[in-house]
Amino acid sequence: MKLSATVKTVPVLAACVLAKVDYPAIPTDLTTPVQQRLAIYGPTSVSVGWNTYTKLDQPCVQYGTSSSSLDKKACSSIDPTTYPTSRTYENVVILTGLTPATTYYYKIVSTNSSVDHFLSPRTPGDKTPFNVNAVIDLGVYGEDGFTISGDKTKKDIIPTIDPALNHTTIGRLATTVDDYEFVIHPGDFAYADDWYLRLHNLLDGSDAYQAILENFYDQLAPISGRKLYMASPGNHEAACEELPYTDWLCPDGQKNFTDFMHRFRHTMPTPFSSVSSNYSAQVLANKARLLAQPPFWYSFEYGMAHIVMINTETDFPDAPDGKDGSKHLDGGPFGTQNQQIEFLAADLASVDRTVTPWLIVAGHRPWYTAGSGCDSCQEAFEELMYTYGVDLGVFGHEHNAQRFLPAYKNVADANGMKDPKAPMYIVSGGAGNIEGLDSISSSSTPSFSAFNNDQDYTYATLRFLDENNLRVDFIRSDTGETLDTSTLYKSHKTQFVRQ
Repeated sequence: MKLSATVKTVPVLAACVLAKVDYPAIPTDLTTPVQQRLAIYGPTSVSVGWNTYTKLDQPCVQYGTSSSSLDKKACSSIDPTTYPTSRTYENVVILTGLTPATTYYYKIVSTNSSVDHFLSPRTPGDKTPFNVNAVIDLGVYGEDGFTISGDKTKKDIIPTIDPALNHTTIGRLATTVDDYEFVIHPGDFAYADDWYLRLHNLLDGSDAYQAILENFYDQLAPISGRKLYMASPGNHEAACEELPYTDWLCPDGQKNFTDFMHRFRHTMPTPFSSVSSNYSAQVLANKARLLAQPPFWYSFEYGMAHIVMINTETDFPDAPDGKDGSKHLDGGPFGTQNQQIEFLAADLASVDRTVTPWLIVAGHRPWYTAGSGCDSCQEAFEELMYTYGVDLGVFGHEHNAQRFLPAYKNVADANGMKDPKAPMYIVSGGAGNIEGLDSISSSSTPSFSAFNNDQDYTYATLRFLDENNLRVDFIRSDTGETLDTSTLYKSHKTQFVRQ
């Protein structure tokens, strides 16, 4: 999120620095799948995305409920895509007709691939408890990214990851793989646009940017290829550099969220058709489907939860990364005027709390933070979240961990954590990246702040205990220690007015 004041003059040093592109090695078999990623695509469907170093004639996936009998096969009707500066092609296959909450084994069709597995989505309305990890602002590990100090003892863990990642957030996601069912990641992947912060990258420009992306998604693959991984954009996806007024330096393919769109646009879902008996809810859900623009804004349902992923970067008035936005990154638009806001209103109004009692909104830039909040985001989104009774807002951008009591218009809800009308808000931006952690100043901390930590790499776990109790834990990445825990109680008896 932050920028070093000294880096603005760094490019002039390029002529003095030797080039060194840190690209991953290209496999001998160019059909080898890399950078695998799964996502919830519908109530009974999952998308399987991956990259290859050659264009496949037709991407296919074998799958089944036994690792020794992959008796089903799905192939893609979507042609693999790429963009000018990318070395790889994006592939996606949709697996449909899955039995809910069932372990499926899958193998991407290639002469060099292996069998992995995932848990299919829970049916909307299933009241079984489950956990979700909120991981935001996660960058590449290593020479071009962040490091975590701590015990470097090598561990045998599943999924298998590079041992160097044992004490990173990715390492903790691996060691706790049985403790959560999917991940939400609303913004800031890899931090490839910070390539210029490493001197050895300065002669490489677009290659350095692409190399960081490849390395990051390779590092993430043991998690995103095992767990359903739900993405939406942040500011570091906007362009090849985050410096204001420099988007003209980016070559074609590294402007306007290009990699993010190619990687996720065919893997993220549109809102589900409503299973409510309420006709108005059905109509509004259909309206939301028409207005959704995945991977930028969309929703999905899983068990007790209806989760909405929003775009805090573009496509609303005074959006910071939009055309003429305050951050001057010249992004978007990705829909028509007011489309995202109209989507959010229809989607929130469509929720039937007897089916999915918990309503979550996740985006990148927060407005409640012990830092620099996004005022235009608050103006665009907060009223809708309050009107339709959103229970929890999940945000990042500030590189730390923060939790706030339920609040509306900068005032704490009088009911606190016991059946508030206002949403509870958290910031889970401490996953770790090249920019490090953001300090928290007591002078900028809202009076209704309940927890903050700017000393440790962290992420949040959302524990849907039952229809009325949602627990939020902040986890220290290198040790697994729970730094903060809180439980939100909601009776969910009030049905909020529909449009």
